[in-house]
Amino acid sequence: NKSRKFSLQDIKGHVVEFSRDQYGSRFIQQKLEEATIEESHMIFEEIHPQAFRLMVDVFGNYVIQKFFEHGTREQIDMLGKCLFGHVLFLSLQIYGCRVIQKALEVISVDQKSVLVSELVGNVMKCVKDQNGNHVIQKCIECVPPDLIQFIVDGFSGKVYSLASHPYGCRVIQRILEHCISPETQTPILVELLRFTVALVQDQYGNYVIQHVLVNGRAEHKMTIVQKLKGSYLELSKNKFGSNVVEKCVQFSGDPDRDMIIEEIVGTDQDCSPLQSMMRDQYGNYVIQKVLDHVDESRRQFIIRLIKQHIPQMRKFTYSKHIIARVEKEDRRVGGGVGGG
Repeated sequence: NKSRKFSLQDIKGHVVEFSRDQYGSRFIQQKLEEATIEESHMIFEEIHPQAFRLMVDVFGNYVIQKFFEHGTREQIDMLGKCLFGHVLFLSLQIYGCRVIQKALEVISVDQKSVLVSELVGNVMKCVKDQNGNHVIQKCIECVPPDLIQFIVDGFSGKVYSLASHPYGCRVIQRILEHCISPETQTPILVELLRFTVALVQDQYGNYVIQHVLVNGRAEHKMTIVQKLKGSYLELSKNKFGSNVVEKCVQFSGDPDRDMIIEEIVGTDQDCSPLQSMMRDQYGNYVIQKVLDHVDESRRQFIIRLIKQHIPQMRKFTYSKHIIARVEKEDRRVGGGVGGG
C-alpha cells in the first residue's frame, strides 16, 4: 500500500543498514525529531553497538548527530563514551569530524575534558587538516577555557604561520572571539601585532588583522593603525591590504583617520596619491569606502579633489566607478536643491 506511512517500528532489526543508506538515513533523522521514548530507545539499542562504524559513514554520521541533538541525557552520555580512544582519528576523518563537533556542543564537561585530552600533542596536525581544524575551532567555542589552555599554549611562537594558513587563520580568529581572558589573548595578540605589516598583505593573514580591527580593544586597533603608518598608499593598491585599509578607516579615531586620508588622498597642494588611487583596481574601492565612513566636511574635501581630476581620469578603467558615484551624488544633491 503506497499511501501507508512507515514508522520507526517498521525498520526494527534493520536500523544500522537503514542508517547507512541515503534515504534510510534521512527517514530515521526525520522520525527521530518527533519519536516517542520507546521508538527512540529501540533505534538507539540497534545503533549503539555499531556507533563507531556509523560515525565514519557518509550517511550514518547524520543519524549519530541526530541522537546528540534529540537523544536523552543517558543516550548522549553513552554515545559520548563511544568517542573515547578515537578522538584524533575521528577529528581527521571527513564524517567523523562532524560527529565530534556536534558532540562538543552537548556532552558533559567531564566528557569534553576526556575528548580534548586526546588531542594533546596533535593540535597542530589538526589545525592544518581540512577536517581537524573544524574540531579545534569547536573546542575553542564550546569547551571551558581552562581545559583548552594547552591548545593556546601550543601556538606560542607559531602565530604568524597559523594566521597566514588557510585553516589556521580561522582558529586564531576563534581564539580572539572566545578566549577573552587577557592571559590567554595577550600572547597571541603580541605575536600578531609584531607581524602586522606582513599579515595585512597575506591572503589569509589579512582576515585576522581585520578581525582585530572590527572586534578588538581600542589599544590594539590603535597599534595596528600606527604600525601601518607610511604604508597606506601602497597597501591600498594591494589585493589583500586594501581590505585592511578600509577597516582602518572605518574603525580608527579621528586623528588616525585624518592621517590615513592624507596618505591615500593627499592635500590641496599635492593630490597625486588620489590620482594613483583612482586609477588602481583596488585603490578606487578604498576611496569609495572612505567616502562612506568619514564625516561630511572630510567627504566634501575628498569629492572636491576628485572632481578636479574627472576630465583626465575618464580614460582609466577603474576610475569610472568612483567618477560615476561622484556624479550620481551631484545629481542627487543638485536635484534636491532644484526641487526645493
